[in-house]
Amino acid sequence: MQCVFVQIRCKPGTGYQVADEILLREIHSELYSTSGNFDLLLKLYIPDDEDVGKFINDNLLNIPHIERTLTTLTFRAF
Repeated sequence: MQCVFVQIRCKPGTGYQVADEILLREIHSELYSTSGNFDLLLKLYIPDDEDVGKFINDNLLNIPHIERTLTTLTFRAF
């Protein structure tokens, strides 16, 4: 499994709606509300046989009210 972090910027006032939709899809390991340039921080594990970009595009980026994302791939846990 590939551990990936996705920061999500939502349209103003829609953070809870976006979070609720992510929860319904059950693709996350952890989901946090954050301060700063992004509204949500999503931690998810993508199966090794899945393409990371396609998985995120098909399972996350079609959620309404997402304005921008920033994806961070991980390589090793210490």
